[in-house]
Amino acid sequence: MPEFFLAALSALWLGILTSISPCPLATNIAAVSFISRRIGRARAVFLTGLLYTIGRILTYVILGILLVASVLSVPQVSYLLQKYMNKILGPILIFVGMILLELIHINVLGSGLSEKTQKRVESWGIWGAGLLGILFALSFCPISAALFFGSLLPLAVKCESGFALPALYGLGTGLPVFLFAVLIAFGVQSVGKAFNKLTQLEWWIRRITGVIFVLIGIYFCLTHIFEIF
Repeated sequence: MPEFFLAALSALWLGILTSISPCPLATNIAAVSFISRRIGRARAVFLTGLLYTIGRILTYVILGILLVASVLSVPQVSYLLQKYMNKILGPILIFVGMILLELIHINVLGSGLSEKTQKRVESWGIWGAGLLGILFALSFCPISAALFFGSLLPLAVKCESGFALPALYGLGTGLPVFLFAVLIAFGVQSVGKAFNKLTQLEWWIRRITGVIFVLIGIYFCLTHIFEIF
């Protein structure tokens, strides 16, 4: 139970870190902009933020269930992962940590929204926020791809959790937008300033997390690969 609790906290933190990273933060700003158009209706703003978050959670849960189930359904792969997962995690964590520290640069093509798609989303009204959450969740950039495929999925496979951990990750990715939706609904005027502060904090948060990932990865390598400890 303590191990799964730690994994759950890690999944939620990975989601939050994803949401405030430069590329996903830009999509979240677009989502807040979409929400702000309903600023005269507090209840609509709140529901828009909630539906956006649910859209993201739903997307990651479906991806998590499909990918984790696919891996675990193959006996040979499942056995190898159970046997060597701790050895695999070390290099993966170091690799993801180096991406967060911007020591490694990779290119992942995100699916930007076309003008036609934006108009279609807007025509759906409040329900368009759910569609927006799904589309933005699928718009992977280097950091979000590294965190989801490189960190969350190995964790989900290790814990055999294709639902709970991806759901918590999705909650983390949508949490900032939901919180800003609440602020907008209550008429808080400093939403823009809060976004600027969040952008500044992200630089430090990402690097601190990157260092932690590298250190934990080195520990896993020394312990499970080289068996020094």
